[in-house]
Order: sequence, then C-alpha cells, then structure tokens
Amino acid sequence: MPSDQQRMLTRAAREVIDGQIVNLGIGLPTRLFHFLPDDINVLVHSENGVLGCRPRHEGEAPDIDMIDSGGAYITTRPGASVFDSATSFAMIRRSRVDVTFMGAFEVDQEGNLANWKIPGKFSPGIGGAMELAQKVARLVVLCSHNDKHGNPKILTRCQLPLTASRCVSRIITEKAVMDVTPQGLEVVEIAEGLSVAALREATDATLLIDESRLGRF
Repeated sequence: MPSDQQRMLTRAAREVIDGQIVNLGIGLPTRLFHFLPDDINVLVHSENGVLGCRPRHEGEAPDIDMIDSGGAYITTRPGASVFDSATSFAMIRRSRVDVTFMGAFEVDQEGNLANWKIPGKFSPGIGGAMELAQKVARLVVLCSHNDKHGNPKILTRCQLPLTASRCVSRIITEKAVMDVTPQGLEVVEIAEGLSVAALREATDATLLIDESRLGRF
C-alpha cells in the first residue's frame, strides 16, 4: 500500500504537462522526479543553473559539480544545459518557468505562502523561493495537511513570515487537492476513505466543497 507521500507525489505528477519547464523545490517536491511518467517530455529546472536535470540513478557515480537546489547529487538528460545563476534567475524573472512545486510550513486561503522561516529556529535564508513564488505562472504547494503536532498547516491566514503573497495556485496534501479561488479554497479532490467532516476538522481555512463534483485520489 502506498504511503501518504507516495500518493501525494503520484497525484502531483498529474499536474505536469508535456513540454513544460518545471522547477522542483527543496524537500518533498524534489522526489517528484521519480513519479513523472516515462512518456512525458519535460525540462526540470534547478535555479542554481541547470535546465534538463534528472535524478542520479542507483549505481551512477556522483559528479560533485552537479547538485540541485537542495544539495542532492543530480545528473542531466540529453539536451540539457548548464549556466550561471544570473541566467537561471533571469529565466525565473521573465516567467520562462511554467510551474514550480514547493513545500510549505503554512499556506492560507488567500494563496499566501510561508515556507522559509520559523522564528527562533535557524534558517539559511529565503533563497530562490521568493523569486519563484512571485514570477512563475503556476505554483503548486506539496505538503502535509497538518504539522507533527497535528496543527493545521492550511490556514485562514498565515502566521509565519511570508515567502510571497497571493502566489499559490493549487495545494496538494495527503488529505485533499485544493484550488485557491477569489471565494476561498475550493476542494477539487479528497483522499479515498476520508470524510468531508474529517477534512474540515483537520483544516483551519474555510473550504468550499461541492460533494456532487468531488473527486477521489
């Protein structure tokens, strides 16, 4: 039986369209590499200067000069290119990246994202997430629905320092797929076996749910 994270990544892979340039954020999103269908042709962008990267397969010797934004060893697919970070961020700032997947500490019903700092804990800085969140046309958040203490991460309003405001398009958790709309968070799909009541109880944000149209994943 697949784990919650595997189900989330399988569902998130359906968001990727053939021909896109895709950015995968630090943490869970980097694992999306392994869930993309073999027949889909996409270029994975890493903001440290690679377009067309792929994960290092088991048994492949690591190249110490080839890492993703999270510091993991990667390699490249045929047709890939390598460039400096100024060029990489120029791609982001000119909206040449089609979609980015990011993790979150908090995300709210207005599409605000907090994923870089918890006060009182060490943070290496906001990094490329700020640029990606502001400039990429579509941002999909991929995160657990609740934190390790059971507190909701899907909120009416973010409490932590924001990465960017009103930037999130879709949220995928182990419990639901939700779209950010002007009216609030619209639940598109709900996890198999989970009731609407249980989803509402696990969520701080106001949810818009039409059970007659609700999908399962």
